[in-house]
Amino acid sequence: MIKGRLPVGQMSSVVAPAKPSNNMGPKEVELILVMKEQNGVQFTNSTLINPSQTGPGTEERETWGKKIDFLLSVIGFAVDLANVWRFPYLCYKNGGGAFLVPYLFFMVIAGMPLFYMELALGQYNRVGAAGVWKICPIFKGVGFTVIIISLYVGFYYNVIIAWALFYLFSSFTGNLPWVNCNNTWNSVNCSDLWSFNNSALNETRKSTPAAEYFERGVLHQSEGINDLGLPRWQLTLCLVVVIVILYFSLWKGVKTSGKVVWITATMPYLVLTVLLLRGVTLPGAIDGIKAYLSVDFLRLCEASVWIEAATQICFSLGVGFGVLIAFSSYNKFSNNCYRDAIITSSINSLTSFFSGFVIFSFLGYMSQKHNVALDEVATDGPGLVFIIYPEAIATLPGSSVWAVIFFIMLLTLGIDSAMGGMESVITGLMDEFKFLHKHRELFTLFIVVSTFLISLFCVTNGGIYVFTLLDHFAAGTSILFGVLIEAIGIAWFYGVDRFSDDIKEMIGHRPGLYWRLCWKFVSPCFLLFMVVVSFATFNPPHYGTYEFPVWANVIGWCVAMSSMAMVPIYAIYKFCILPGTFRDKLAYAITPETEHHLVENGEVRQFTLHHWLMV
Repeated sequence: MIKGRLPVGQMSSVVAPAKPSNNMGPKEVELILVMKEQNGVQFTNSTLINPSQTGPGTEERETWGKKIDFLLSVIGFAVDLANVWRFPYLCYKNGGGAFLVPYLFFMVIAGMPLFYMELALGQYNRVGAAGVWKICPIFKGVGFTVIIISLYVGFYYNVIIAWALFYLFSSFTGNLPWVNCNNTWNSVNCSDLWSFNNSALNETRKSTPAAEYFERGVLHQSEGINDLGLPRWQLTLCLVVVIVILYFSLWKGVKTSGKVVWITATMPYLVLTVLLLRGVTLPGAIDGIKAYLSVDFLRLCEASVWIEAATQICFSLGVGFGVLIAFSSYNKFSNNCYRDAIITSSINSLTSFFSGFVIFSFLGYMSQKHNVALDEVATDGPGLVFIIYPEAIATLPGSSVWAVIFFIMLLTLGIDSAMGGMESVITGLMDEFKFLHKHRELFTLFIVVSTFLISLFCVTNGGIYVFTLLDHFAAGTSILFGVLIEAIGIAWFYGVDRFSDDIKEMIGHRPGLYWRLCWKFVSPCFLLFMVVVSFATFNPPHYGTYEFPVWANVIGWCVAMSSMAMVPIYAIYKFCILPGTFRDKLAYAITPETEHHLVENGEVRQFTLHHWLMV
């Protein structure tokens, strides 16, 4: 330990952390700080830092039990319900197979580089989304931004899982409750006829049994967000079950969650395969698949197709939620994160493509059975998996069995994605506030219970409107903004060269020129474009024909801005608490904490801007 004071003006040199010597293990890095006083006396402080720790002097960090636990967790998080209900619809809507051109293009120039960046960032620094910004303290606010976004998503995403659980319980019956109009929840407008384009049906505003079951039997949907009512006890119990599953999957850390994903991450593939084998045997299935794969390259001339492809890439890979950083922070220091990034991001995209065959085989069947155009049955969002698909299943022999299988798939798709979001919040805050490490069980309970209490607004009679509002604002523009600032912070302030050196230290070689160019120029430009487009093309949320009142949109924007505001708020806070001139504050705020001078007697020895530029 260095004794005595050493004024900033008397510092003559700082030697950056040395690379591991040949006789050092992969988990040890020698850090040497050399400082000289004007009288020529040299002070040297040498310590050993174990990268498996969150910082010097802390306890050893937990790691995944097996490598496959980590891979399944990342795949389980990235492959979620949107892979089933959004990508196939976008593909069909935007030129069929031609949509793969912009999708794969953005995957290569932005999706994979950003995915790789987050895995490497978390693995090297071995802390959550906020703690990793010890590499550039002024950007720590973006860590809190992604943590808040993950928390917001948990408020409504768990509700989707509760709906699936409700449907699963309802499927254990001889006759599925959404096949006819003879139920207590059905209105006089319920009709077993299907076509919504039939003029007679439109004149009398008829609705199908499946639609009425979802809207009236499950949701008890009110007229608008002004009429919320009390939480429905059936959905509340389902939500309790979901919260209990999440808690006992997360309470002991990755050693428990890593085992849960063996079921939740693999079950969807088994079920999708079974459903595909059944779907292709149905009449009209081939027509549905042909429509899914039909190629219309003329659609590529439309800007909206490219924008939707870019948006799908941003959200389907799960970049920017802090989950990838949290998961990779529990890896071994020498883990090959490059190979992991290629494998998991590729599996995610292939799963999206594969699920389209399952969905459109059944949609083609529905189109032929009811003698309507495929456009009438091909829809996006919850309506596909909670109205259209259940109705298709209900027409099959042994429909209850197929319904149970389908909703088990939805449950497993949702659970591991929800686990990832919660782990991002838990790990991010625990690494930031070290005293929470000793109370993980209690802190996890606090997070999941808090999420449950807010989620109750989404299971009221007007809950579908709260759900729609959160879905529209919580993780839209804000997540794009968060990833943009994250990319700028790493590429332009921490530095691509220094980041590449970190990766070489872990896996033995530097990233290629392609990856460095993407991180430095291509990905930030792509994200900036997406943020601008997101603001320019903003449309107020709506549910069917229902338009939200102005006050609801104001609340929505407050939700979105509350997370984005953490970036400037923390930057201002950081500047205010630092001593010295503006130049000294800036130099300290953009310098990695490992290169800051020691704090003695409450006084910080800072780098000057000159020293920062020299590094």
